[in-house]
Amino acid sequence: MASNNTNNSTNQSLTHELLSRAHSPDSVNRIYSDKIQHRPLFLKPTSPPPSNARDARRKSRVEKQRRLKALKPKPLSARQRRKLGLYDVPKSGQKYAVFEPLNQLWLGYIREVLGSELYTGGQGAAAKLSAADFHGAKVEVSRSSCPSRVGIQGIVIKDARFVFEIITAKNQIKTVPKEGTMFRISVPPVQQENTIASAEDRKPFTFEIHGDQFQYRSADRANKKFKPHFLEKL
Repeated sequence: MASNNTNNSTNQSLTHELLSRAHSPDSVNRIYSDKIQHRPLFLKPTSPPPSNARDARRKSRVEKQRRLKALKPKPLSARQRRKLGLYDVPKSGQKYAVFEPLNQLWLGYIREVLGSELYTGGQGAAAKLSAADFHGAKVEVSRSSCPSRVGIQGIVIKDARFVFEIITAKNQIKTVPKEGTMFRISVPPVQQENTIASAEDRKPFTFEIHGDQFQYRSADRANKKFKPHFLEKL
């Protein structure tokens, strides 16, 4: 107890000495009693410093990622999408007239992809068609290992990995496997106004797809390089 009183008196004398350098004795006593002696000291509790700063930053980063992941919804899996019927065409939409505008959009798309090769064909056109998307194309089954499929015509509404889903003019959806099937597609040339086109220019650009070589999704075909192979079934 005596040591505390001694320390307080020492601190008081040092404070008075410092204040006396700039103020009169009366001002020193007043300033000390008003602003120093009875001034409350507010203490704020602080957390103890982490034992390892790197671990503390890592834990903070992991916690932040966990909170963001909890707020972000997870994408649906393929099984969940099939269960919800997201891939199915509703009964009200199973009409050929609904997909005719899609066919017109596809014709504009494939003409832009082919460019001048729409009239010449060749290996350049084959390479572009191999990577093209056929959603909206009007196709016809020209040959198939199953004779009942030959002659099916319609617009492709789904270009899946192993099948083409086609809607016919009778508003029927046909699922045609690509394996063992050949599809014929015709692309009419653009009719230009105020020009007289020759008979050769008016012919549509017709080609056939070998379904055995097209057993890929349209998104996967975009970056795939096809190599020529000998086809035994031809």
